[in-house]
Amino acid sequence: MAAATDTTAVSDMVAEERGFAATSRTVVAYAAELFATVERAVVGEHNVRTAHGNAYAATLADRDRAQARADMDALVAALAARPRPRNNRRPATVAN
Repeated sequence: MAAATDTTAVSDMVAEERGFAATSRTVVAYAAELFATVERAVVGEHNVRTAHGNAYAATLADRDRAQARADMDALVAALAARPRPRNNRRPATVAN
């Protein structure tokens, strides 16, 4: 008889969790829709960020980083290829 009560309590708890999860998803969905509406009102319909726009911006940022990295590599290579002054000469000794 105790097992039946435990099973009922567990199923009630699972049902409550499902109800909580469904409520949470509903709240998040409405919040996302509200945010999207506010964004459209603030920045305008044509300036709303999209996944495509985000991907394009990320691609441009990656290209810029790659170019900066290539520029730095070229600079380091140019500095490494330059002849270096030799500073290991001994000072001249004065003869007595």
